[in-house]
Amino acid sequence: QVQLVESGGGLVQAGGSLRLSCVASGRTFREYIMGWFRQAPGKERELVTAIGRNGENTFYVDSVKGRFTISRDNAKNTVYMQMDSLKAEDTAVYYCSAKMVGSIPWYRGRYDYWGQGTQVTVSS
Repeated sequence: QVQLVESGGGLVQAGGSLRLSCVASGRTFREYIMGWFRQAPGKERELVTAIGRNGENTFYVDSVKGRFTISRDNAKNTVYMQMDSLKAEDTAVYYCSAKMVGSIPWYRGRYDYWGQGTQVTVSS
């Protein structure tokens, strides 16, 4: 069992930056592929970015490429998402998630554990 706790959301002006953090409980953090999802009002939840177990692989949805950066510190059981050049369309609830089982492609498939979500609001 893994518990995930996000932090770092808030209100920011367009063009600004935020850094989200997600701390995981348990001793097997390094065995999980980690992802950040988001869900905006009236829209489906989407995978924004993911990172492999050792940080060697990353995935970004096209809309955030060049603006968001995912990283992880396995010694701290923490995954981060640096969000720069934020846009109004980035406004959403952001969720940290974890999965152990790989898939094809590696970043897709079912994520088993979820955080409670943190609100990011970008004002234009």
